[in-house]
Amino acid sequence: MTTTQRARAVRYTRYGDPDVLSLDTVDLPEPGPGEVRVAVRAAAVNPYDWKARRGLYAGDQAPARPARVGLEFAGTVDAVGPDVTGWSAGDAVFGLGSGTAATHIVVAADGLVAKPRSMSFVQAAALPVACETAYRAIRLLDVTAADVVLVHAAAGAVGLVATQLALVRGARVIGTAGTANHEFLASLGAEPVLYGDGLADRVRALAPRGVDAVLDASGRDVLPVSVELAGGPERVVTIADGSAEQYGVRATWSADLPLPQVFETVLPLVEQGAVQLPVAGTFPLEQVAEAQTVSESGHLRGKLVLTVGDPA
Repeated sequence: MTTTQRARAVRYTRYGDPDVLSLDTVDLPEPGPGEVRVAVRAAAVNPYDWKARRGLYAGDQAPARPARVGLEFAGTVDAVGPDVTGWSAGDAVFGLGSGTAATHIVVAADGLVAKPRSMSFVQAAALPVACETAYRAIRLLDVTAADVVLVHAAAGAVGLVATQLALVRGARVIGTAGTANHEFLASLGAEPVLYGDGLADRVRALAPRGVDAVLDASGRDVLPVSVELAGGPERVVTIADGSAEQYGVRATWSADLPLPQVFETVLPLVEQGAVQLPVAGTFPLEQVAEAQTVSESGHLRGKLVLTVGDPA
């Protein structure tokens, strides 16, 4: 008699508070053609996770089947599907996926990135969403060394990476953040300003002629002041505000380059220390509800990461 192998995954069957989450036993997934199975060692937490859990993307409809949690991961290749070359069992990898808050997941082999030996699984799991999004936004803004760039929510994960990518290009960066993060942003080479009322005056005190480009990573009704400071909507990009069209601003919601291509540029910068992404906290997979509660409270510096077993 054959015993079916099992895995565990975070799921929910109704929308609501973090207590709707459960860590369920599920069938061990099998990789198909072009896929690999990864034994997850760490999975990052994103605002998307708790927004989806609250049903903000679903209207009034309940989940048709148990919904999974998590978008990014790091772990080791556990099994290889047909037609896969370049990856073998035991390879340490990271990437993007669906339902990554689990012990095992199946992902497309061509989207994987090799984890450097010098990098922990926790560090690697924190990178994919923030780095891909920030890289995409800085490309859309076409940031150059001649630019003054304003980054909203510069201490959040995407804002931090975008700030550093702009600095690597030689740009001058002004970043909005709470006062607790000003010293840290200044240590990176950015010029921090407090968000909120009077922002335009504070930015103009640093850049009297305004700014050349703006990235909104906050989604907190900053598009009007962004357009004002940039002298128009042409070089304002948001990753977080659904009212972009109202202001003539470009919004970018999804990847436009394969992840390995993004990390051809970004990963060397991370390894060199030119791009840093702090881990704001770690939680075992069993404490996913607590992790999402912290994420929902906001004002984090960097990423929260779930660990599976011993992530060392």
